[in-house]
Amino acid sequence: MAANPSAEQLVGILRDTIVALVRSDGADLSARQLGVFLTCYLQEGAHTVRGLAAELNVSKPAITRALDRLGELDLARRKVDPMDRRSVLVQRTLKGTAFLRSLRGTMSEAATAAKKAAAGEGSSSRRAAANG
Repeated sequence: MAANPSAEQLVGILRDTIVALVRSDGADLSARQLGVFLTCYLQEGAHTVRGLAAELNVSKPAITRALDRLGELDLARRKVDPMDRRSVLVQRTLKGTAFLRSLRGTMSEAATAAKKAAAGEGSSSRRAAANG
C-alpha cells in the first residue's frame, strides 16, 4: 500500500477490522458506540455527555445510550464532575485501554493484508502489461 492508501483500501481495512470485531469474543459495538469510544480514548481532555453530543453532532440521549453500553462492557464509566455537579465526566477504564490496543492490532493486521493485496495486484498488472 502506498504512503497514502486509496479510499478503496481504507474501506477494505475498515471492513476487515469490523469483521474481526464481530467474530471476536469481545465487545460488539455499534458505529455510534465505537465513535463515542474512540472519541473518548483518542482525544485528550475531559469528555462530557454534552461535549460528546456536540462533537459527534448527535443528541445527548444518543450519547447516554452509547455510554450505557460502554459502561456495561466496562469500556468507559461516568462520574459526576466534582467541579460542576450538574455535569457528568466520561472516564477511561483499563479494559477500554486494552480494547483499544487490540483494535489497533486488528487494524494493523488488516492494513498489512491490504498492502500485500495491493502489491500483488500491482505485480500482476505489470506482468499482464509485459505479456500483453
